[in-house]
Amino acid sequence: MTINTLAKEGWNREQMACFRKMEKVIVAMQDPDMGMKMRNQRLLITVIPHAMTGRDVIDWLMQKYNICEEEALHIGGMLVKYGYIYPLKEPRSLVLRPDESPYRFQTPYFWTSTRWPASELDYAIYLAKKNIRKQGQLMEYEKERYSVLHKRINHTWDFVVMQAREQLRASKQRRKADRIVLECQEQAYWLINRPPPGAQSVLDMGLERPNNFSSRVTLNSDYYKSEIETCKRALGRNRVKSSICLEGFVKYSEQYLNHDPIMQGCLPSNPWISDDTAHWTMNTETVSLPTRLRVERWSFSFMELLNDSMGRQEFMTYLEKEFSGENLCFWQACEDVRHGESSRIIEKVEQIYKTFLAPGAARWVNIDSKTMDKTLEGIRHPHRFVMDDAQMHIYFLMKKDSYPRYLKSDLYKNMLAKAIVPQETKKSVFPFMRRQRHASPSPAQVVVHGAEEDGHAKGGGQAGTNSGGGSHV
Repeated sequence: MTINTLAKEGWNREQMACFRKMEKVIVAMQDPDMGMKMRNQRLLITVIPHAMTGRDVIDWLMQKYNICEEEALHIGGMLVKYGYIYPLKEPRSLVLRPDESPYRFQTPYFWTSTRWPASELDYAIYLAKKNIRKQGQLMEYEKERYSVLHKRINHTWDFVVMQAREQLRASKQRRKADRIVLECQEQAYWLINRPPPGAQSVLDMGLERPNNFSSRVTLNSDYYKSEIETCKRALGRNRVKSSICLEGFVKYSEQYLNHDPIMQGCLPSNPWISDDTAHWTMNTETVSLPTRLRVERWSFSFMELLNDSMGRQEFMTYLEKEFSGENLCFWQACEDVRHGESSRIIEKVEQIYKTFLAPGAARWVNIDSKTMDKTLEGIRHPHRFVMDDAQMHIYFLMKKDSYPRYLKSDLYKNMLAKAIVPQETKKSVFPFMRRQRHASPSPAQVVVHGAEEDGHAKGGGQAGTNSGGGSHV
């Protein structure tokens, strides 16, 4: 049998761990002292050397691992199913039978963990050899695959037939027992790597593995009632159409396009390639005048404003004019509790209660009674997320009321008008740099300009001719 020696991309780690465990069992079974006792087994009139029966496998597993017969039959069946042991009596059925049916150990070269890929060329040689040996008596699915491979690799089909004939010629020189062993060994390998239609492949893993749940459940009225209830609950679940999701993604991309330094480049220059730190200086946490792109991002969403330290500072200035600055102070204090030091959580929670929640507090915040009761109940046992409900209430209050009015206020409009727009200071051919618009004219403009230049050239030539003629006269 010809095997391509190119390594496969690799099995899943979970599969490889199972293969290693099964191989340890196989190695222990072949131990000359403590392993199974191999002996000759008769297959019709042919004597197969170094074989064992299914009953021998089960008895050895029971004695070695101190397990019951049912577990031993299951483990032995797994060894046969994954090709570590192959049958001689019924080679088409990879099943361990608890009787006197003969079995043999698979050669380590064909173990699943060696990761030899079963190529189409090797499979075509196997089918061609089987077709020649049995004079066309292949299984129906093997005939279909044989014809498909004949069309797919027709350019190398002469090599396939020649290789099949050479392997058959070499096998005729062996003893009959050896020929039977090699045929069963090869057939077991291809039953695993090219399983028949409808048979579950033992090499499938994860999402590729078919679900055989229907073979384990009882299909009665209770099962179908539960399926109907599950479908009803699924129909009542809210879902978002993919078109709406894609539309939102397109809007998001268009909104942030001009603010993406990879797509549009950095202004005034890219500090990573120009050694100019002006870009970082203009975008520090606190500057006298922010850039226009930075101020524009504040209008994209409320979280964009809160995530920017200068945006929070400007928003606080507006809230103090509106006499509601305690809302943002409370939100920042809650953030400090969530992301601050664990050792100071109790101290910070008490400070928040005294400053914002206690009756007559200096900066009392307006929270509904239900949220207030739940927060006060949690303060008795302070933890990092005890203020989440109150913080969310104040967050939505600022987002729905104060934030829209801030975007319409003169404070934001003046800041946007005064924001600076950096000018590009250095040209570069780096592909991620900002490109000037209309840097290269369109083909139509090139044609128009070319025609105009030709017209000017012709006009100049005619003028020169006329002047020459006039002087001649």
